[in-house]
Amino acid sequence: MNKIVDIEVILDDRFADPKITIQTKAKNKLVEDIIEAVENVSGTDFPNIPGLTGDKVEYLSQREIVRVYTSGRKLIIQTDDSAYFSTKTLSNIEGVLNPDRFIRISQSEIVNMRKVKQFEMKLVGTIGLEFENGEKTWVSRSSVKTVKAFLKKNS
Repeated sequence: MNKIVDIEVILDDRFADPKITIQTKAKNKLVEDIIEAVENVSGTDFPNIPGLTGDKVEYLSQREIVRVYTSGRKLIIQTDDSAYFSTKTLSNIEGVLNPDRFIRISQSEIVNMRKVKQFEMKLVGTIGLEFENGEKTWVSRSSVKTVKAFLKKNS
C-alpha cells in the first residue's frame, strides 16, 4: 500500500464549514490515522472515557470504543481487544459520547457506528450489526427508525 495521500481542495460557497470526504478502497489504519489527525486539529474530539479494569483506571479514546452496554447490573465498555467496567450510568456516558459516532440501539446498549463492519437487514424489520472485531448485536425494534435515520444522515 502506498502511503501517499492525494489531497484535493474544492472551494464551494454551499459549505460554510469545511467538509472532508475520504475516498479509498478499504478502511484501514491510514484512514483511521487521517480521521484522528483531522479530529485532533479541528478540536472536535470528545473527552476520554474512564474504564476500570481490576484496580486500575484507564482513559479510553472514544475512537477505540466499540460499544457500551449493560450486563446484569454492570456497565461494560468494550474496545476491540478488551472490556472495562464503569461506575457511571449508560445515560451519563451517552451524554459525553460523540453523537456523530455513537448511537443508542436499545435501552441497554450504545454502539460506535464507525466500528460496524456490516448491517444485516431482516425482512421482519430488525437490524443486526457485526463489528470489525467480529462481535454481533441487534438493534431493538424501538430503535430501528433511529438507526435508519442515522445511516441516512451519515451516508
